[in-house]
Amino acid sequence: MIRGILIDLSGVVYIGDEPVAGALEALSRIRRSGLPVRFLTNTTRTPKRGLLRRLSKMGFEIAAEELFTPAQAARELLIERGLTPHLLIHPALEEDFRGLPPLIGGERAVIVGDAADGFTYQALNAAFRELANGAVFLALAKNRTFLDADGSLSLDTGAFVAALEYASGRTATVLGKPSKDFFAEAAREMGVDLNDLAMIGDDVESDVSGALAAGVGHALLVRTGKYAPGAEAAAEPEPTAVVDDIGAAADWILARI
Repeated sequence: MIRGILIDLSGVVYIGDEPVAGALEALSRIRRSGLPVRFLTNTTRTPKRGLLRRLSKMGFEIAAEELFTPAQAARELLIERGLTPHLLIHPALEEDFRGLPPLIGGERAVIVGDAADGFTYQALNAAFRELANGAVFLALAKNRTFLDADGSLSLDTGAFVAALEYASGRTATVLGKPSKDFFAEAAREMGVDLNDLAMIGDDVESDVSGALAAGVGHALLVRTGKYAPGAEAAAEPEPTAVVDDIGAAADWILARI
């Protein structure tokens, strides 16, 4: 039985500044079912406040506590461990790291998100030098690609994280999807066991296989957003189901509650 739903945003709920066809109606049906919902995004160019505002303009009413972002997970980790951040992120995301408790001489942490044009040699080398000096290595996400505003795929954070991993000989701790802790925290907030959740996503690696490997009971791959025909063939674990869009995903889930 399914007792809660996890939903990716970009490529599943919206593309660019427009809702995916049928997404508003699909979410309304899910809300009426009474199932708790959490939205898990690896988007790291936009702060949480800006993302909520953007969704509201498209007609989606999502509460702040329903939205889980990698920057949110990073901020909580910095506070918990008393780490001083070295940020390699998009300037717009910096607001999610403001107001951290001041630390003197605290252990350093390199945090890498989608810095876009900020991924210069100078910026990457500065992050590398921090890592070479022993800084903790945190990646907000490690996605290969994302669906850009022009409708084509663009390089995502993963390529730059991989470059720093290669240069430093270190492996980054990923805070967003497919991190098990990211899924587990959403489940904990919902009061639902991971095995009783269903995930809806368009990224077969991070959203689908990542969710299943983390213990989520079901993971549906939608043929919207960054989905590429046949992507599911190489997935491990493979999707529970491959459906046309979030509307079809809602049908599949609501038939199993």
